[in-house]
Amino acid sequence: MHASASTFLVSTAMAVALAFTGTTRAAESTGSYASSLASVYGGYIRIAALKDACDAAVPPSRDATAKAYAAWEAQHRGLVQDVQKRVQAMIRASSSNNDEYVRNIGKYEGEILLRRKEYRDDMIGLEKNELIQQCERLPGALKGPGMDLAKVYAAELKVIRARKSP
Repeated sequence: MHASASTFLVSTAMAVALAFTGTTRAAESTGSYASSLASVYGGYIRIAALKDACDAAVPPSRDATAKAYAAWEAQHRGLVQDVQKRVQAMIRASSSNNDEYVRNIGKYEGEILLRRKEYRDDMIGLEKNELIQQCERLPGALKGPGMDLAKVYAAELKVIRARKSP
């Protein structure tokens, strides 16, 4: 899961990192901290997009997926909220005033939603049997270590948590 998401994560990292172009302080902040935030948040978005694709393209798996996803999301809620708060703080730091912040937050959240939709559409575009198999495995996979954000992104979370939360 971690390696196969690299294109999506790089795109998400770019969306988050772009929020920092404009100030010296922001430019100094866009190293591994921003990349780590983007990786973890991108992993979350990728899993949400996979669920979206399964819901849309494989309705028979919807109930099992919804139950497993709700449990997975509850397990990761605090982590995801912390990452979202940190991303918003980075965008705020790169904005010169509240109006610019509102524009920037909309721009980058829009970019992230676009990436989620693109990934969902890519999944829906898979060969039908492959998509069905992935969707049938999703409820079990959501319970496993391969989709545990704290385990998959342990190195990135170490970088993130080295900074005080905003």
